[in-house]
Amino acid sequence: MKIPIHRSNNKVIAGVIAGLSEHFNWNTNLVRILFVLLAITPPLFPGIIAYLVLWILMEDPVN
Repeated sequence: MKIPIHRSNNKVIAGVIAGLSEHFNWNTNLVRILFVLLAITPPLFPGIIAYLVLWILMEDPVN
């Protein structure tokens, strides 16, 4: 089961955040910073688990 959003070739770890940013036409660096800030906040540690799940579910990068 894959979701119709592609991971990006412009990646730092797996291209998940960059892929979401490109899909929604958002600033990639801003979304990365927001994700890191939210992921390290104690009640939101599940953000890391969500990242891993998206890594599995998102389609491979388009060349």
